[in-house]
Amino acid sequence: MATNLKSLTKNPELLTGGHRACAGCTGSNILRQIMLTAGADTVVGGATGCMEVVTTIFPYTAWRTSFIHSAFENCAATVSGVETAFRSLKKHGELPVEREKMNFIAFGGDGGTYDIGLQSLSGAMERGHNMLYVCYDNNAYMNTGIQRSSATPPGAFTSTAPAGSESTGKTQNRKDLTKIMVAHNIPYVAQTTPYHWKDLAMKVEKALACEGPAFLNILMPCTVGWHFDPAIGIDLAKEAVENNFWPIFEVENGVYKINKKPKERSELAPWMKKQGRFKHLFKPGNEHVIEHLQNWVDDEWEKLLKLEADQV
Repeated sequence: MATNLKSLTKNPELLTGGHRACAGCTGSNILRQIMLTAGADTVVGGATGCMEVVTTIFPYTAWRTSFIHSAFENCAATVSGVETAFRSLKKHGELPVEREKMNFIAFGGDGGTYDIGLQSLSGAMERGHNMLYVCYDNNAYMNTGIQRSSATPPGAFTSTAPAGSESTGKTQNRKDLTKIMVAHNIPYVAQTTPYHWKDLAMKVEKALACEGPAFLNILMPCTVGWHFDPAIGIDLAKEAVENNFWPIFEVENGVYKINKKPKERSELAPWMKKQGRFKHLFKPGNEHVIEHLQNWVDDEWEKLLKLEADQV
């Protein structure tokens, strides 16, 4: 099993070093872990975004497997087309035996997934393509200037939802894209983080093994957009699970399972203080925004617990 660490370390590295990701980038860690599990017989599609830009600046590539660069909004459609072509070639006996099993993975950030790529993603999932879509969620359009997305949490500072005398950052709650994917009635949907490597590898395995489409939403702390010390990105991913900002769970054939329940849930405020995007909230007069975010996270966690409990 790929979830065995010793086995994983023996797999070929399909994302090379020397790419142009920022120091402390957790996204390259996510890509590397996924590809160690998926293996070389994988076709990768990358929407325009952070991970595409830093790994494929012409004439160089950090990928040691097939890679297709798509537009910002249509990665899911692109990969679904490749998967369809593969099935057609297989049906007509035009593939060598060793190529009759391939993985198809589409990668997109939250801007290209929650927002401008949602229609493409929804269509691919509804049609039932045998592919995995991975969203690396860094809570904003980081590659194009740190604009707010529908994944940005309330109170966060972005270039299009700035904090100042007239505003406290983004005012809306986050979109729950993971539940939107569950509503497509696809075989497998899950959330995880790069800190929880074994959980991530297990979920990649399940996603690639199921018949039909699968979706993974992976938290990607961004040192540039979140404004934190580059050394603590993975720790912030861990803490986001412990304070319930980013629950780790899976939905397999409609059945919810929470993979990690914090024994002692930590508060959001200490986690937020480590990120410059929330710095303004700790000035007098903004306490209500922190309270709102804490209450929202608590409410969402209770809803998730109920979804799991109601199935028993």
